[in-house]
Amino acid sequence: MNHHDDDRLDFLPWLFEAEATEEQRAAQRERQRLLTAAGTAEIGERCYVSARAAVHPDRLRLGEGSYVAAHAYLTGTLTTGADCTFNPFTTVRGTVTLGEAVRIGAHTSLLGFNHSTAPERRIHQQATTSRGITIGDDVWIGSQVVILDGVTIGDHCVIGAGAVVTRDVPDWAMVGGNPARFIRDRRDRDGKRRSAAGGGGREERLTRFADTARAQAPGILERAWDGAAYRDRPGAEPTVRAHCDAIEIADLLLDAAPAQLPAERHVALLRALQDPATGLVPEKGGPLPAPDPDGFVDDGAALYHILSVGYALDLLGGSFEHPVRAVGGLSAARLLERLANQPWDERAWHAGSWVDAVATAAHWNLTLGTEPAGPGALEALFGWLLTRADPRTGMWGGTRPDQGKLQLVNGYYRLTRGSFAQFGVPVPHPERVIDTVLDHARDPRWFGPGRDNACYVLDVAHPLWLAGRQSTHRAEEIRRWAGAQLDRTLELWHPGQGFGFGPTPEGGGPGRAPGLQGTEMWLAIVWLLADLTGQADLLGYRPRGVHRPDPARTGPAAWAPRR
Repeated sequence: MNHHDDDRLDFLPWLFEAEATEEQRAAQRERQRLLTAAGTAEIGERCYVSARAAVHPDRLRLGEGSYVAAHAYLTGTLTTGADCTFNPFTTVRGTVTLGEAVRIGAHTSLLGFNHSTAPERRIHQQATTSRGITIGDDVWIGSQVVILDGVTIGDHCVIGAGAVVTRDVPDWAMVGGNPARFIRDRRDRDGKRRSAAGGGGREERLTRFADTARAQAPGILERAWDGAAYRDRPGAEPTVRAHCDAIEIADLLLDAAPAQLPAERHVALLRALQDPATGLVPEKGGPLPAPDPDGFVDDGAALYHILSVGYALDLLGGSFEHPVRAVGGLSAARLLERLANQPWDERAWHAGSWVDAVATAAHWNLTLGTEPAGPGALEALFGWLLTRADPRTGMWGGTRPDQGKLQLVNGYYRLTRGSFAQFGVPVPHPERVIDTVLDHARDPRWFGPGRDNACYVLDVAHPLWLAGRQSTHRAEEIRRWAGAQLDRTLELWHPGQGFGFGPTPEGGGPGRAPGLQGTEMWLAIVWLLADLTGQADLLGYRPRGVHRPDPARTGPAAWAPRR
């Protein structure tokens, strides 16, 4: 054995402490001195950094007993605990934080940054963003793994060779594949799969739930059909929303239109409901609410139908026949006046739902190739929202002594759903949003066994999901809350009937009886909760309608009408 073989130690740096000559040790000390001379790097005791590695960080802190092998490529801000290893050809870029005893296999990439993708610029001209990657203690990352920006990996995890990790991984999980999926709990020695997020058997139950929901979906839709129209449940009156909920459920679980009518007939029926003069959709058999002088309305089913009918048509490959003229003619000045006059302090949910309807109407107008609203109105909307968000809560509006943060958080969901989430614009103050929502989720008046209301749970799950795309703040706490809520939610399914909406202490919603509205909403909630626990892939579906997690548009560049 040739202990003077520098090449050998560059590729087998764990041998350095035992086998290096004094000459090699002196060379390593000089290498580390040069790296730390600028004051941007700290290297602990018993570390080794190969001279063949490209180490060009903005900031580097290498914990004691760590090593960097030949041809590793390290840039950005990297912090490690003790006993971490970067094997040959490892790439680490952006903001990356490792705990202690993290082993990274050869040819693995930790990419703690991302490019923007606005269509009006070439990729090389795009700005970059960085949410960062965080990895816990005692983690083995195999060879040729790719970990993407924004991911948090818990303690004691194993990431299988070749995995592409796109979402958080809970403590003790063993994952693999592209995208990476849960395989088993590392503590499970007898081969039985358990939940790594604390809900034993959740993986099997999620898979079984999705299979059951698909198998029973045709019967649930037929149960709601009276031969001419859809009702939320037997005995209820036919409604526009029930028809839209049926389309959403069929798309989500069956990837088809509801079988009671041909797809083109569904489209024709929904399009015929739209009032050509205003572009709004009244309730079946009812009049439109009286418009204000500017042509728009402030409340009622007509506002929600902008969402439900628009997305039902979109899922069927159709669209509104007419633009939503009530928004198309809304000037920037009038929009700002309406925003300022919304009841933010007392009825934040009402205000948020109004913003949701306006922004969604603008989205459909853009889809039809018309102006979204009056000149500059859409820009004015986002400008007002960005400058009026409360930096203490990250939200718009106030709390009420009799309700706590219920109006505030529920209004936040509706507002951001139609604006920031739908248009792909980052929300302001994401860490404060997470703090506010988690505090609200502990309020026993609205949450806990027997209090599972689809509206209230959705209005917590979506903001946590949305803000969590921008920040890893309290990520483990979010994962625990989502796991506990998911375990409880899976027990709410009524065989052959779907989900009930749940208790409605404020008098809204259809109540506990299973029906289309509860089923549509809870299916979306299950996906959001499962994604927060890193298990959504087990469901085999992803919402694409009103409760879609992905933006329908991306930023101001997409605000021009399609001609």
